[in-house]
Amino acid sequence: MKLLVDSSSFLLLSLLLAQLPLFTSAVPAHNRRPNVVHELDRLANQTKNLRQITADLLKEHAFETDPEQHRFKSLPLMNNRASDINSLEMRPTLSQLHADLKSFEHHFAWLSRASRKHHHPALPKLGQMMSLIKSLTSMLEHQMMRVDAQRVSPPSPSMPPPPPSQFDVLQSSQELLLQFRLFCDWAQRVFSVLSTKSKMSAVQ
Repeated sequence: MKLLVDSSSFLLLSLLLAQLPLFTSAVPAHNRRPNVVHELDRLANQTKNLRQITADLLKEHAFETDPEQHRFKSLPLMNNRASDINSLEMRPTLSQLHADLKSFEHHFAWLSRASRKHHHPALPKLGQMMSLIKSLTSMLEHQMMRVDAQRVSPPSPSMPPPPPSQFDVLQSSQELLLQFRLFCDWAQRVFSVLSTKSKMSAVQ
C-alpha cells in the first residue's frame, strides 16, 4: 500500500514538472523581464536633474557675452535633429549616449582639477554634478546590460592645456556646460521616447 502511495505521488510530481514550462509561458513577457520602461523613466529623470544643475551653474557664472568657443576639440558633437528621434533604435542609441557621457565625464574631471587649482567658486556644485554624472553612467550601463547593448570604448579625449587663470577656468566651464546642457536636452528626450516605444511594444 505504501508503495502505491509513493508511486502516485511521484507520478503527480512528474506531471506538475512537465506542465511548468506552460505555466511560465503563460506569464506575459513584460512581467518576466526586468522593467525596461521603469529604468528608462529613471534615466530620463536623472538627466533632467543634471540639466537643471547645469542651467543653475550657467546662470550663476554667466558672461555678458558668449564665451570663447572651441577650447575643447574632443567634445561630443551635438548635431542631432529632432526629426530623427522617433527612428532611433534602443541598443545603438544607448551605446552612443554612453560613449558621449563617458567623454563628458572625462572633460568634467579635467575642469574639476582646474577649478581646485584656481579656487573656482562653482566647485561644490560641480562636484555634485559629477556625482550625478557617475550615477547616470552606472544606471545607463545597467540598462545596456539588460538589453544587450554594446559598450563602445571612446578614445581618450584630447584636453586643452591647464588654464592659466580663474577667468580662463570660467571660460572653459561655460563652453563645457553649454555643450553638456545640449546633451542633457537630447538624452532626456531620447530616454522618454524609448520608454514610450517600450510601453507600446509591451501591450502589443
